[in-house]
Amino acid sequence: MSQKIRCANANCRRLFLPDPRVKGQRYCSRKTCQRLRKRQWQHHKINHDPDYRDNHRDGQQAWLERNPGYWRRYREHHPGYVNRNRLLQRGRDMRRRRLSDLAKMDPSRNSSFVKPGSYYLISAKSTLAKMDPLSPKYFLIPQAYRFLAKKDSMDLPAFSDVGCPPRGGHSP
Repeated sequence: MSQKIRCANANCRRLFLPDPRVKGQRYCSRKTCQRLRKRQWQHHKINHDPDYRDNHRDGQQAWLERNPGYWRRYREHHPGYVNRNRLLQRGRDMRRRRLSDLAKMDPSRNSSFVKPGSYYLISAKSTLAKMDPLSPKYFLIPQAYRFLAKKDSMDLPAFSDVGCPPRGGHSP
């Protein structure tokens, strides 16, 4: 006489009599438990058997070729799926962006790299409302391109206070 065992499905865990013809039976005969058993077997097979993995991929590809436009139609009929996917993708993109900003392999290859030289710092005044008016923005203008700066900003007394020559002139 056989002894009852517990089903390996964590959501079932019911006691059942294993079939004596099936060695090592761990799942009961319920449909949900059998689906779980098959899904786990396939997952293991795909991860460990390259031939099975290739055949599985080829079968999916062949099905997709026989059913062109399936995913387009699915998304049209399931807007909730589209919205959920869009939100999840936004989260993945943000995580990827944060991770890419952590460390760079070559930090000197930054596109905003400022070359050595003399520069004027010019306040970027704006009439727009600011969230934090105490943090001004500055543009760096190379001394060779000072003609691009507005005359009034270059002639400010603050520039002479820090030793910058007035526009068009040279410091003594």
